[in-house]
Amino acid sequence: MTDDLGTLTTFSPDLPGRPLVGMTVLVVEDSRFASEAMRLLCLRSGARIRRADCLRSARRHLQVYRPTAVIVDLGLPDGAGDGLIAELAQATPRVGVILATSGDDGAQARARAAGADGFLAKPITSLAAFQQAILAPLPEAAGGRALRALPDEEIHPDTFAFRDDMIHAADLLTEGADARTLDYLAQFLAGVARSARDAPLEQAAAGLADRRAQGMAAEAALARVSGLLQARISTAAPI
Repeated sequence: MTDDLGTLTTFSPDLPGRPLVGMTVLVVEDSRFASEAMRLLCLRSGARIRRADCLRSARRHLQVYRPTAVIVDLGLPDGAGDGLIAELAQATPRVGVILATSGDDGAQARARAAGADGFLAKPITSLAAFQQAILAPLPEAAGGRALRALPDEEIHPDTFAFRDDMIHAADLLTEGADARTLDYLAQFLAGVARSARDAPLEQAAAGLADRRAQGMAAEAALARVSGLLQARISTAAPI
């Protein structure tokens, strides 16, 4: 098998704790906190990582590189990840592994319908679950194997990546956000909050999304979200 530069790649699935050596993972994710989790999972597993923060950037990557696996967040700033998953699933040659990720409980069915091989529910912290999700769809010759004993270990992203997401969200609010931006903001914050296990922020984001979906005034919900964002920026961590 060849890697993203067209050179011969030798997978080493039996290296203790590093079964993804020789693989490249493209992570399409707008959250810095979630991306940091993916970076740590790839690093601990032996895989190289490339990151795209939107659909447009992902498509640019895919014009140049051929990763072993692509992990696509379903909610991105320039559209839903379902479309990219469908493109990848129908492409020839096909990427070896296509995974979707989301903090939305109902997203797995959407991902499967689009053609994803698997689904990673946020928060993604289990090293074993991450490695198995990538290995399971691969043929044995390319590093895939049947279920195996994998390390029972969790990763913990740096809280400064979480703070970067909070600053980004606060910047969106200060720009006089339009309806589309507010809808994206609610979805973005819900995903980040779930990844960070920040229940108050997740509830506030859900409240904002509900108000928007019902066409109701959202000033109070926005004020609550804004206050929580400022509190988390000042502490650099979930509260």
